Amino acid sequence: MDKALLFELQCGPFSLTLGKRTLIMGVVNVTPDSFSDGGLFFDKEAAIAHGLALAAAGADIIDVGGESSRPFSEPVPVEEEIRRVVPVIEELSGRGSVPISIDTYKAQVARRAIAAGASIANDIGALSLDQGMVDLVAETGVAVVLMHMKGTPKTMQADPHYEDVIGEVKSFLGSAILRAEQAGIDRTRIIVDPGIGFGKTVTHNLLLIKHLSAFHALGVPVLIGPSRKSFITKILGDGDERLEVGTQAAVAAAVLNGVHIVRVHDVERTKQTLKLVDAIRNAAGNSD
Repeated sequence: MDKALLFELQCGPFSLTLGKRTLIMGVVNVTPDSFSDGGLFFDKEAAIAHGLALAAAGADIIDVGGESSRPFSEPVPVEEEIRRVVPVIEELSGRGSVPISIDTYKAQVARRAIAAGASIANDIGALSLDQGMVDLVAETGVAVVLMHMKGTPKTMQADPHYEDVIGEVKSFLGSAILRAEQAGIDRTRIIVDPGIGFGKTVTHNLLLIKHLSAFHALGVPVLIGPSRKSFITKILGDGDERLEVGTQAAVAAAVLNGVHIVRVHDVERTKQTLKLVDAIRNAAGNSD
């Protein structure tokens, strides 16, 4: 069992303590085609209501995205992505007390989202898919999630291969941190995500969860997003209940291996899981 290292994360006007308990990033997909809840919150008012409900259920961060990153998906035009996410972020940031994250790899989208109130940029390309992203994050002072992905959403699941998945993902993220710091992004604003389901087989995903503590050596907080990913149904079989049970099992394993933030769709159920698993992880005293 690996306890999470302690960090103070700066994200705009917010400061989050990481490591004492596991934080929850709740997902709001303002898309018609997400793999998990496509279309449910595509309407602006539905997305806003969902974000407020996630915060009320205990989410520490709300992650708003306007483009699906499911395997083999096509990119969304910038203006359409902006149209989807900006009104939702404006409303949530004005009515809530938790940081809002913008899930995008496009600098134009991120700039408009930050102006609307987002204080974290969650970039599946680790600031490498759009050169403007690294400059934007440095300029605005928001926090950033640097995620590992092999290829692009359209190509990432086309026979992904690694000689050493832990070593290669860790090396990629270390280089991404260095690139961010060289651009003027302070380490206190950086989070890493090994990218469950983004160019990985079932075995790769399981190994990344099992060895999450290896990423502690990078010296920044670790986020993971196993929620409703296909590796769960490939092990447990199809069905919504199996998918959610598997998500909670993956969350529990990630916490016991030292993760700081879990990105999930079902915040209420995750809150209960974390209450128990954090208590186990943080238990102190004589074991004899």
